[in-house]
Amino acid sequence: MHEPDTEELVRRAGAGDRSAVSRLLDRHRRRLRKMVAVRMDARMVARLDPSDVVQETLVEAVKKLPDYLRDRPLPFYAWLRQLAWNRLVDLHRQHVLAEQRTIAKEVSLATLLSGQSARYLASHLLARENHPGSRIVRQELIDRMREAIGRLPDSHREVLILRHLEDLSVAEVAAILKTTKAAVTSRHFRALVGLREIMDRESEGSAGP
Repeated sequence: MHEPDTEELVRRAGAGDRSAVSRLLDRHRRRLRKMVAVRMDARMVARLDPSDVVQETLVEAVKKLPDYLRDRPLPFYAWLRQLAWNRLVDLHRQHVLAEQRTIAKEVSLATLLSGQSARYLASHLLARENHPGSRIVRQELIDRMREAIGRLPDSHREVLILRHLEDLSVAEVAAILKTTKAAVTSRHFRALVGLREIMDRESEGSAGP
């Protein structure tokens, strides 16, 4: 049996098919939860479950879907993710910034990762390079890679998060960042080169004269 793709479900939803709306939202529930879990500040984890944030997002999406179907400002998942992102930013203000006694600058969540997410990203990127060595050596490399990721420009770190933690396609990243697929590909390549340069400089520095 043919399983309609997202674009077909959007078309059906626009024609008034209510079952298409449910299928459309359910299809992306897991992806949204992954995004929220990756981005959620560690200080919020004990109070909020990513699934609750996703459910709130989907409720809002149902309310705003008619406007989306009329204007189609973004591909569907990019639009849905933006709703989840806005909700996450609001919750961050409520649960993190509101508790700080000093006047805090607005924190950008774009490149904010929990320690676990940062470590997973470092491990994933190292796996691409197929580093040999013992478990201890690998753990050291992961720690160094995580530090190197933190030293990247925000725009480079963000494209790595979107591609390797959220598992978004180049086209989806381009829609979210409001740029072209060619620009995303170029930025991703420069981010990986930048990581390697940072790692190499640190290796040379630790080796001594």
